Amino acid sequence: MTSPPSDASDAAFREALRQDDPALLYDRAPCGYLSTTPDGLVVRVNETFLTWTGYRREDLVGRRRFVDLLPVGGRIYHETHYAPTLRLQGSAREIALEIVCSDGRRLPVLVNSVLDHDADGVPLVVRTAVFDATERRRYELEVLAAKRRAEESEARALQLAQTLQQTLIPPTPPHVPGLDVAAAYRPAGDGRHVGGDFYDVFQVSTDDWVVVLGDVQGKGADAAAVTALARYTVRAASVDHDAPRDVLRTLDEVLRSADTGRFCTAVVARLRRADGAWQATVACGGHPLPLLRRRGRPATSVGRHGPLLGVFPQPAFTDTDVPLRPGDALVLYTDGVTEARRRRGELYGDDRLTAVVDEHRGPAADVTDAILRDVMAYQSGDARDDIAVVTVAVE
Repeated sequence: MTSPPSDASDAAFREALRQDDPALLYDRAPCGYLSTTPDGLVVRVNETFLTWTGYRREDLVGRRRFVDLLPVGGRIYHETHYAPTLRLQGSAREIALEIVCSDGRRLPVLVNSVLDHDADGVPLVVRTAVFDATERRRYELEVLAAKRRAEESEARALQLAQTLQQTLIPPTPPHVPGLDVAAAYRPAGDGRHVGGDFYDVFQVSTDDWVVVLGDVQGKGADAAAVTALARYTVRAASVDHDAPRDVLRTLDEVLRSADTGRFCTAVVARLRRADGAWQATVACGGHPLPLLRRRGRPATSVGRHGPLLGVFPQPAFTDTDVPLRPGDALVLYTDGVTEARRRRGELYGDDRLTAVVDEHRGPAADVTDAILRDVMAYQSGDARDDIAVVTVAVE
């Protein structure tokens, strides 16, 4: 800490102002003054500088160079930046340095210097004003510390978001005998925020599987909490209810009773095999209808639209039975696919998605990967919304 000017110094300075005494004005100025030879030897110093640094006048005048009062790093900066600037431009302004005081402490300062020349241009003297920057340095350090804490907090939040996202998106779909299942997920932007898209594929009993794909409004931790609630509600409800419409009704009741302030869309497909043949039962709540691609036929949407989840009282959802034969594929997707936009604002749209599904009739992974590639290429690699796709093909 620097020593504040004494009351006597303040009184002397005010008296000097009244008397217009140049010597007192110099000596008691509210900043330090130094005069040095062109090579830096101190030839004059005011009382303010001596008070701040603890030196005696005889310690400095004719004995020390200005650069000698700087720590090692300051000396390097003096020789590489400060002194060359002073020689070339004749002045140096707002140079941040530290002065090593007589007791070894370091005083943060801002320095303004002017190099005076004689009539022939020969350097005569360097006049330097030194301003105490202790409070400014403290503020800067506080800002840097706050910035560091914010960065550390952001890093922790990002790690938490990524971990949370991994719990909401299965790493790989399970193996389902008789079915070929593939899924893809691409978060919006740089992936630093938890999205609201989720999917799940799980077994209820032998030859009885549920595929769910949904989208919770918003992003971030709050949306992720609702996403987790939706995903595990569907799992629990699928054990108690055979019909997907009842699963959606249960999810709707849970969301409304939780009072999350967020709505959700979802499509639930229950796949059962009986006598060697698969059948899907599909129900949608505010979600894009799945695409059904049959062997030798163009892809078409299946199911009936239902209301958003968590919004309306007494919503009605509808089941649609879809017989599946070998070679058929059911494609579930979020609106991050069809509502993907180019810079001109053009939507990717249903027709383009249908064309991609029609074109790729190989394994489920080929279909899923083709959709993701095409949507990303349509947006020039910049996903503006989360993208989730699940493809279930009958082997």
